[in-house]
Amino acid sequence: MDWWVWVLIGLALAGLEMVTPGGFFVMFFGAGALLVGILVAVDAGGPPWLQWLLFSVFSIVSLLLLRARLVKMTRSRAPDPAVDSVQGEVATPLEDLAPGAVGKAELRGTAWSAHNGDSQPLAKGQRCRVTRVDGITLWIRAE
Repeated sequence: MDWWVWVLIGLALAGLEMVTPGGFFVMFFGAGALLVGILVAVDAGGPPWLQWLLFSVFSIVSLLLLRARLVKMTRSRAPDPAVDSVQGEVATPLEDLAPGAVGKAELRGTAWSAHNGDSQPLAKGQRCRVTRVDGITLWIRAE
């Protein structure tokens, strides 16, 4: 194949990496194609069967040697802090809640699922403290 065909394949695969979610796979095949394109351009690529073999070897070897390092480098080392925490804020039940019951409570003008984590019943409109958040359910106790 001509060198420019390999370069186009390499650029297309690199572009495909940018639009696919995932984990750095296609990029290495794009790099392999670009390397073969460079070899063919300097007349060191050999016959087509050798070009395909070099493409496969370059791609797979670079994938095996470099992918883990690249993924490790791009991952965050520390967990992201919570953008906004409602733990410790005041919520008001929108209905009476028996101990351990799940119902609705208002927090910041929005109705949430609320779990009464207290040993006493909570009355509608009573001020309660958010003790924890489990998914989108607030655990509340009397103040």
